[in-house]
Amino acid sequence: MAFLISAAGECCPGPGINVIMAFDREYFSLGYLDALSYQNTPIHRLDPRAKLIVTFAYIFTVISFPKYDLSGLVPLLFFPIVLLIAGEIPAGFILKKILLVSPFALCIGIFNPFLDRVPLLQLFGLPVSGGWISFASVMTKFLLTISAGLLLIATTSFPGVCHALSRLGLPEVFVAQLMFLYRYIFVLMEEAMKIVRARDIRSFGKRGRDMKTFTSLVSMLFIRTMARSERIYQAMLSRGFSGSLVAARTYRLSPGDIFFAVMAVSVFLFLRHYNIAMIIGTVATRTLRP
Repeated sequence: MAFLISAAGECCPGPGINVIMAFDREYFSLGYLDALSYQNTPIHRLDPRAKLIVTFAYIFTVISFPKYDLSGLVPLLFFPIVLLIAGEIPAGFILKKILLVSPFALCIGIFNPFLDRVPLLQLFGLPVSGGWISFASVMTKFLLTISAGLLLIATTSFPGVCHALSRLGLPEVFVAQLMFLYRYIFVLMEEAMKIVRARDIRSFGKRGRDMKTFTSLVSMLFIRTMARSERIYQAMLSRGFSGSLVAARTYRLSPGDIFFAVMAVSVFLFLRHYNIAMIIGTVATRTLRP
């Protein structure tokens, strides 16, 4: 049953409603990132190819820093901050998405402090090993690269990114696979929501939550998704689909797009070769020294 009757006679949501609400939240959260891309801001109006090239250049710049060069990564925070402000993207939403996948980065870097115990610097009189510095570097690189990828989708849309990849020379078959993968994530979520709702309407308490029922639901989900995808494919063929995807919007590189790409890549190269944080710290130390 979807509701439980409390002692006071009021109707209160049961566990089934919580599961349904969780599915709904994840479904609309998945689409909300793409919905943000339809705003009208200077960042959104840039050509997707320019934003894609800049994002790739930014990611390559971030991952090219040595594992102990933590201070060099600090100035690169300006790029996601500028995109958040200029693109009017909710920072809390992006942060939640980053925290959702952060355990993967934690698993990669958590063992560094135990494997690299050689002290490299003193912090407030306490020795800090190279493992802790490399661990902080891994987490910082994760934060910067994932935020850049999410902001690219939030300011361009996934179809826009695929269109940019196609215009930059990626084979059409790979672009089509990416587009279909993205589209069928929503199809899969819709079918899963229907099955979960049907199960909760026909069950009560913990009934219908055993492994046997779960495997049956997964099998049913696979069959229903395949049937739904076949209907979608037949509908596409009836509308003239021939293997190539046509963008609903035509993009053209403007001088402003080229200027944005050249300036952004130049700034990334400058920050890669000059440690601005270290330079500022050295100058401030000399200035404050009596």
